[in-house]
Amino acid sequence: MSIPQTARAAVIVQLKEDLVLRNDYPVKQPEALAPGECLIKLEYAGCCHSDLHAKNGDWLQKPNIPVVGGHEGVGRIVAIGPNHSADTSIKVGDRVGTKWVANTCSKCEQCYLGNDALCPVAGTHSHGFLMDGAFADYIVSFIDYVTPIPDELPSDEAAPILCAGLTVYRALKQTRARIGHWVAISGAGGGLGHLAIQYALAMGLRVIAIDTGDEKRDLCLGLGAEKFIDFRKTKDLVEEVIQAAGGLGPHAALLAVGDARPFNQALMYLRNAGTLVAVGMPPGEALLNVPIPLLVAKALHIVGSATGNQQDTLEALDLAARGKVKCHFEVKDLAEVNNVLAAMEAGRLTGRVVFKI
Repeated sequence: MSIPQTARAAVIVQLKEDLVLRNDYPVKQPEALAPGECLIKLEYAGCCHSDLHAKNGDWLQKPNIPVVGGHEGVGRIVAIGPNHSADTSIKVGDRVGTKWVANTCSKCEQCYLGNDALCPVAGTHSHGFLMDGAFADYIVSFIDYVTPIPDELPSDEAAPILCAGLTVYRALKQTRARIGHWVAISGAGGGLGHLAIQYALAMGLRVIAIDTGDEKRDLCLGLGAEKFIDFRKTKDLVEEVIQAAGGLGPHAALLAVGDARPFNQALMYLRNAGTLVAVGMPPGEALLNVPIPLLVAKALHIVGSATGNQQDTLEALDLAARGKVKCHFEVKDLAEVNNVLAAMEAGRLTGRVVFKI
């Protein structure tokens, strides 16, 4: 197929400013691709809270601007760089997805341990942050690290699974919770949280959903959460969560929120030997205040989990393809990107938004 010289893209040019929508963004041509690179014609791109952080530059690490935003991309490979000898069955025409982590070395200690995001190569290759992302007609990624999309899963449904679904699925695996155990999910009615409920249920866990508002309560309970606690209405959130899990507290807590207070509350309501998995990343230098005697006496585990690896991605997509997990999302045109990010920042989104490219 003919590859245009330029195409549409939404670019982060200045931090805390609207993305710039361009129709003349350069497209890397097939002959310019390096070994290992591939060019993908995108169909859909999910919008993630990390995209908002990238736009605002409110993490300690800053994006490499100017940079095309977005990372949850789904499309078809239209070109592959020369002299690529890796063992992969992916070919031109295949439908694949891109993720936050764009590439790894696959050879270091962290890669062997399955901690792809901690690979030094991954640390310099993140779509929509340090290299161009998925808010564009075309994206350059890496043939070894794009993910095949199951035939049964439509492209728009697959996009949010590549980051939001992957992130919470990996985090739930990190909880060490077993079938029948309780997990409290903070931010349960949000883009990450509503997927976490479904993955938790698919893994045989019992869910206490923590969020606020009637709409999110109905969503969480409708998805199968056994309990819903409105953090704005409760007089004692810690005690209510403890009682919701049989008076002992949940075995695990998954925090998909951007505020430090719920993290500190989780330390108090977890049962003995419970696990707190931090997923949300509050801006700035938010602190987790851990009383050391409490940590020791309750034998608590505290884990950070940013995203998953390739195997986690395949498993997360498989559960979605088999109908065990379904993302609640609405499709919008990429031209709406700044309106969507503004709504996200104001907390007005329920579920996810996927852009039609």
